[in-house]
Amino acid sequence: MNYTLHQLQVFLKIVETKSITKAAKELFLSQPAVSIQFKNFQDQFEISLIDVIGKQIHITDFGNEIAKMAERIINEVYTINYKTLAYKGILSGRLKLAIVSTGKYIMPYFLSDFLKKNEGIDLSMDVTNKSKVLESLENNEVDFALVSLLPYTIKVNEEILMANQLHLVGNRNHQFKENIQKKSIFNEIPLIYRELGSGTRLIMESFFESSKVNIRKKIELTSNEAVKQAVIAGLGYSIMPLIGIHNELVNGDLEIIKVDGLPITSNWRLIWLKNKKLSPVAQSFLEYTRENKTQILEKHFSWLNDI
Repeated sequence: MNYTLHQLQVFLKIVETKSITKAAKELFLSQPAVSIQFKNFQDQFEISLIDVIGKQIHITDFGNEIAKMAERIINEVYTINYKTLAYKGILSGRLKLAIVSTGKYIMPYFLSDFLKKNEGIDLSMDVTNKSKVLESLENNEVDFALVSLLPYTIKVNEEILMANQLHLVGNRNHQFKENIQKKSIFNEIPLIYRELGSGTRLIMESFFESSKVNIRKKIELTSNEAVKQAVIAGLGYSIMPLIGIHNELVNGDLEIIKVDGLPITSNWRLIWLKNKKLSPVAQSFLEYTRENKTQILEKHFSWLNDI
């Protein structure tokens, strides 16, 4: 056999995503490149690693066994690299994060300078909805999670990063330009929701329940970007985190509609398991975040105070 580390990485990403297209996107490769690497890897085995049924990829039992071994091999390679750097006195290892989808507008700014100063650290960051983030945290698959709502069933430590505000937004042609609207507005307008498991959806539903509001109509979409584009196109309105709509507000594509009881406020939090012993890399990142939080907020997020 003559497989490469790159082929192992490609195969593991296919196993993780169950999709050639998604694997290519996450690896920043073209779809043909991923297909070729996988074919070259598969050609070394007489037994199929995957089954394609319809348009769905299913990993075979043999494929799952190979994936487990591939993961061990890659982890050992990482370990060799980290040990080499450690002997040079360089902080090294993997920082593993799971963040809710809106967190992609926040976390990169807390990571950028930290990773530049610590070139021996590799980053693994999963961007998904709240349910999957908490599942990864509870299974001890990550060092930290970024959320706006604390979990009820998991004991965690927390480091508050910044405020989170959620406003009702519509496109530039909305009809509620003047005055503060009453909550009864929600009886009149079509609302666009995130999917079940989303923290933003949970906050919206909690607000409507406490306000005893009857929703006229709702549309469900599976990402913040999809929600934004739907609102811009005039499909409806949504309650969205302010942090994720900066450019659209500046461009005039979206506008905040003032409503009694809004904005909804919470905090963005970095959380980790209560009894978890942090690795040197994770501890270093936590200390960096605490020491540099104020400076990062002033440099990148001061615009939030002007809304």
